[in-house]
Amino acid sequence: MSERSVSKQAQEKRWYTVHAPEQFDREELGETPADEPDKVLGRNIETTLGDLRNDASENNTKLKFKINDVGSDAAYTEFIKHELTRDYLRSLVRRGASKIEAYVTVLTTDDYRVQVQPVAFTTKKADASQEQAIRREMIDIVEEAGAERSFEELLDSIVEGRLSSAIYGEAKTIYPVRRVEIQKTRLEARPEEVAAEEETSVDVDEEDVDV
Repeated sequence: MSERSVSKQAQEKRWYTVHAPEQFDREELGETPADEPDKVLGRNIETTLGDLRNDASENNTKLKFKINDVGSDAAYTEFIKHELTRDYLRSLVRRGASKIEAYVTVLTTDDYRVQVQPVAFTTKKADASQEQAIRREMIDIVEEAGAERSFEELLDSIVEGRLSSAIYGEAKTIYPVRRVEIQKTRLEARPEEVAAEEETSVDVDEEDVDV
C-alpha cells in the first residue's frame, strides 16, 4: 500500500469518545478510532474505578464495558465485568487463616443474569463446618440481593461495598471475619437473551414422554 493510500485511510477514520454507562455518570473512558460507526460496536473498554472517580485508592477495582451504541462522535457502553486486582486479593490472604469463596448466579428483578463471587477472609483458621456456614450465608445474602434488586441496583450495591458489608455483618456472627469482598461480578445474560433461552427450553415435566 502506498504512503498516499495509508494517509488517506488514516484521514477517513473518525475518533469516537467512549462513555461509561449512565450509572457511572457517563464518564469519558477514552477514545477509539474507526472508519465506520458499526466497527466500533462490540469493542471492550477496561478501566478502574479509581480512574472513573479520580480516586487512586479505588484502583484495585477493575471494570470492563462493551460499546453497544454509537452516535455521530460518541460511543456508549454497557457493563460487562467487575473484578478486584490479583495483587489486592493476595494482600488480603494471611497464613493460618481461611479464605472462603462462593460462586452465585442470580436473576435480577429486570431479568439480567449475573454471576457474583464473594470471598471472606477469617482472622484465624476456621473448621470445615464454620467455612460451610459462612459460604451458605454468603450465597443466601447474594441470592436475596439479586431477587430484590434491578441490575443497576445490584451493581451499585457491589461497587459501593454495601453487599460485602451485609455479608460481613452476618458472617462475623459465625466466626471472626477480617474482610469480605465481592471479588468478581460478571454479566452472563441480558433480559432478551434470558427470554430467548426460556422460549427454546423444553420442560420435560410438562410433556408426555413415551417410555
